[in-house]
Amino acid sequence: MKTLLQINSSLYAGDGQSSGLANRFVDLWRAANPGATVLLRDLAREPVPHLDAQRFGAFLAKEDVRDAAQKEVVAYSDLLIGELRRADLIVLGLPMYNFGVPSMLKAYFDHVARAGVTFRYTENGPVGLLGGKRAVVFAARGGIYAGTPADSQTGYVRAFLRFLGIEDVEFVYAEGLAIGEPSKQAALAQAHSAIGRLFDAQRLAA
Repeated sequence: MKTLLQINSSLYAGDGQSSGLANRFVDLWRAANPGATVLLRDLAREPVPHLDAQRFGAFLAKEDVRDAAQKEVVAYSDLLIGELRRADLIVLGLPMYNFGVPSMLKAYFDHVARAGVTFRYTENGPVGLLGGKRAVVFAARGGIYAGTPADSQTGYVRAFLRFLGIEDVEFVYAEGLAIGEPSKQAALAQAHSAIGRLFDAQRLAA
């Protein structure tokens, strides 16, 4: 049974442009995969706490000496990681805020990157433990950044997913959304066409 994990990171929850594109993709994927499971992790509706010294200390503490609060922190992290483990396909709605990823997404990343759980260190460097998955990222931006030095998102998200072992990552961009209504509509139409091509090629639905 296939499983898709959708992660929305827009401040506007399901109403954000990146969420709308992700929702469209998921609707098509669900129709192409009857009986499959779709998990939704909306970071605006259910914010992940930002990592602080206490939470990080819970990850570092040995299991047999964790106190009740530390066990709760680790159990929450385990829940998020469990969703990633179950997923064959990860769909990420990614807006750009102030030239970076949303802080709530960074908090999520901080809770799923755990040494010995989702990656391990070796003599040859870190090795991700969540391999064999695919990811599609829907990046919505007010300006035009793809392929320029100002695009801090693409390389960072690719590197983070690769760190966990997820190598097969595809980006779909909707840019220039704040430039004007014609630019916005053209960008969204282009993104929707890209979604259609994913299924026409049967790259992810097969």
